[in-house]
Amino acid sequence: MKIRKLTASFGKLENESLSFHEGLNVIYAPNESGKSTWCAFIQAMLYGVDSAERARAGHLPDKQRYAPWSGAPMEGTMELTADNCDITLSRTTHAKGAPMKEFSALYTGTNTPVDGMTGQNAGELLTGVTRDVFRRTAFVGQGAVAVSGSPDLEKRIAAIVATGEEQSSFSEADERLRAWQRKRRFNRRGLLPELEGRMDELQGRLDDMGGSVEDVQRLERELEQNRADCARLEQAVTESRKRQRKDALSRLSSGHKELQEASDAHDETVQALSRRREELRQSDFGDMSREALHEKLTRDREELKSLSRTRKTGKALWPAILCFVLAAVCAAVYSVKPLLPVMCAAGLLCAAAVVLLLRYSKARQTAQQALERRRQILKSYRVSTAAELEGILRRHMALEDALREAEEAERLSREAYEQTRTRITSLEESAISELDFASGSTEAAKLSRALTAARAEGERLSARIAELNGRLSAMGDPLVLASSLSCLREQYEQIQEEYDAISMAEDALREADTELQRRFSPELGRLAAQYMSEVTGGRYEDVLINRDFSARARTKGDALARDSEYLSAGTLDLMYLAVRLAVCELALPEGEPCPLIIDDALVNLDETRFKQAMELLKQIARDRQVLLFTCRQA
Repeated sequence: MKIRKLTASFGKLENESLSFHEGLNVIYAPNESGKSTWCAFIQAMLYGVDSAERARAGHLPDKQRYAPWSGAPMEGTMELTADNCDITLSRTTHAKGAPMKEFSALYTGTNTPVDGMTGQNAGELLTGVTRDVFRRTAFVGQGAVAVSGSPDLEKRIAAIVATGEEQSSFSEADERLRAWQRKRRFNRRGLLPELEGRMDELQGRLDDMGGSVEDVQRLERELEQNRADCARLEQAVTESRKRQRKDALSRLSSGHKELQEASDAHDETVQALSRRREELRQSDFGDMSREALHEKLTRDREELKSLSRTRKTGKALWPAILCFVLAAVCAAVYSVKPLLPVMCAAGLLCAAAVVLLLRYSKARQTAQQALERRRQILKSYRVSTAAELEGILRRHMALEDALREAEEAERLSREAYEQTRTRITSLEESAISELDFASGSTEAAKLSRALTAARAEGERLSARIAELNGRLSAMGDPLVLASSLSCLREQYEQIQEEYDAISMAEDALREADTELQRRFSPELGRLAAQYMSEVTGGRYEDVLINRDFSARARTKGDALARDSEYLSAGTLDLMYLAVRLAVCELALPEGEPCPLIIDDALVNLDETRFKQAMELLKQIARDRQVLLFTCRQA
């Protein structure tokens, strides 16, 4: 097949035309002039535009990327020669959502359609390969020199190496086998894990049923024993409570009696104290203390003594009488014999008598007053003599002593009453604690708690038995479960056999693929090495190609091949171009070859290697049409 002329309304191309001849066609144009658009147009004319492709991050589908900038419908024609016939392909757009969907293939210059050629198979009929193989062989896109594997390319290689039929692909077969394997087992998913889970569930249910029946029987025995224990504890609690109540009431009764006796004794001492206080209050000196009374008696006794002395001094009247008698004698003597000394003596005696008389009168008056005061003092004590005052003090002291004894007796009885009451209060609290049969520390409380725990245990056992019986009812018939388990095991064994057979088939497929690669890779490597040597002036003599079409190159002076990471960008492009040309040579159909379309794949080469690459393309163009779109002058 050879392309003669293209006319396109495609992307930036607006009804533009491009003509080609046999051999090497170099289409030179600067960047952004439409070279990649022409390449995409050739592919679209052969294989159509995928209208189902959707936009995604960083990628636009061809139906959007190459929509005509003018807004016109996407369309074009391709004039070509195939099998010595000139054919014109046309693709037009009637519906916006289906660009270039309308297709026609006519013999050039006629209205006669090419028999059997449609928009879906035109590219494969003309090139001999599918779109996927064409893009990985004869179509070298910009920045996509390296070959990548695909199921279609594998089918093509298998057809070349083996039977010639393009119906089998290792990737597709391997993926199909893996899908079958994943369907049966993939980690914890698939038919086998599902069956294992169901079998484990049924086996667990059967095991649970057997264990549950034994558990129910055991729990029923425990429940019967629990009920007997509860009956025994109820009897023990009843007896203990009766005994504890009786003891507590007896102690409380005895304590209350003792408290009443202490209260009565205290009442008696209080009454005696009242009587003593009343006696003291009714005494001559009332509540006067003995110290005050003693001080008063001492003071009054001293005063009585002083009054007694004053009374005795007041009885001396005879000196005054004597002076009067002597004065009378002197007067008589003077009357007989008037002598001046006698007269003077009489006068003096009379004066002395008067003075003495006045003194006597005053002393007598003082004695009367002292006597009256003495009578008042004795009267205040209700005695007649001073000697009786000591008896009054002794009687008053005796009353005070009796009062103090009564007070002491009242204090002692009150303390005894308080102690008894405190003890009775403690006894009441102890009795209340003993009568608390829930949280106390007595035997009855302990037995009550044991009974409560036993009843709770009985309720737990009953609930557990009911739960197990419910589970047994929900589990169903053991015979049915056993039968289902047997069926699942048979199904599991069958699927396991299928899984093992698939694993064996996958191993065999890998061995066959290895053999296929062993037969195809050496020839591919030999041809790629030949091309690599030509474009590098003989510097690289070996190209080693892996199954995924990644490659390594070895120079004449190196013992080992270099990985792609160690090659320059230009050398890397040359290596993958050599691999691509070798794949084209081996993978594309024999007979009339399809054109080789290269979109700016030589931009990283220096002048020398660019010329060497052009020489190689010229050699290839002898047998195959080559369309080289480049921004470099050839």
